[in-house]
Amino acid sequence: MKKVWFITGASKGLGLSLVNQLLKAGQSVAATSRNIDELKKAVNADTGKFLPLAVNLADEKSVEDAIKATIAKFERIDVVINNAGYGIGGSIEELTDAETRNSFDVNVFGTLNVIRKASPYLRAQRSGHIINIASIAGIAGATGWAVYAAAKSAVIALSEVSAEDLKEFGVKVTVVAPGAFRTSFLTADSLILAANPIAEYEEVRAIHSKYLKMDGQQIGDPEKAAAAMISLASMPHPPVHLLLGNDAFQRASAKIECLAKEFNSWKAITISTDFATDETLIAN
Repeated sequence: MKKVWFITGASKGLGLSLVNQLLKAGQSVAATSRNIDELKKAVNADTGKFLPLAVNLADEKSVEDAIKATIAKFERIDVVINNAGYGIGGSIEELTDAETRNSFDVNVFGTLNVIRKASPYLRAQRSGHIINIASIAGIAGATGWAVYAAAKSAVIALSEVSAEDLKEFGVKVTVVAPGAFRTSFLTADSLILAANPIAEYEEVRAIHSKYLKMDGQQIGDPEKAAAAMISLASMPHPPVHLLLGNDAFQRASAKIECLAKEFNSWKAITISTDFATDETLIAN
């Protein structure tokens, strides 16, 4: 079925793969980027089905204007993909308030702005699908990536509840948690490391060095990831959570096992904090 897609962060990586595959399939696509010239050059599509938009996702008015422009051209929006984001590495102590807030502005508040401005249209048409791109880091974070893990955890949590809030209007929500994919994510264009590193954080530096050496060697194929995400829009009952990549599956499974073990180990203290009931009084 032909749909109208609104995709953020579309000039590179998974976003670009999504746009190219959708346009090839004859879909209508509104795509955003901070740099519209870069987006136009990357997509290189001369078609009435493509609407490139320069958007500052941290600016609510900019997002609102982009949504309105999409509606004006295509008359509706069927699928919203919140793909824009970037990585940020460093311990909490090393990252400044500005570095941290800028990360949340794009990775979290940008996503919130898009959902906030798109929801009235999706609600009115009683249909639609919001797909938020988080990361396996939001489920199982790694040393040296605390702020990034926190931002992506927020995206996962807001997606889970949005799925409940919007389901009465026929609007579906899926949060995607990819592992490592062979995109530009580990380059300077998509990754920021603490501007003022502290020498004592030797393990953090070692982990960052290890990750940077993975650039171009990641196990995940972005074209296959894009195809998997596109398939969600045609499913009558899509998942709320979708892991992408075997590495993501392994990390998530290990985290679930670790949490279950820890919760059970400390169960006695956990349940000791309840008010005593008649049953516990009798038992004692």
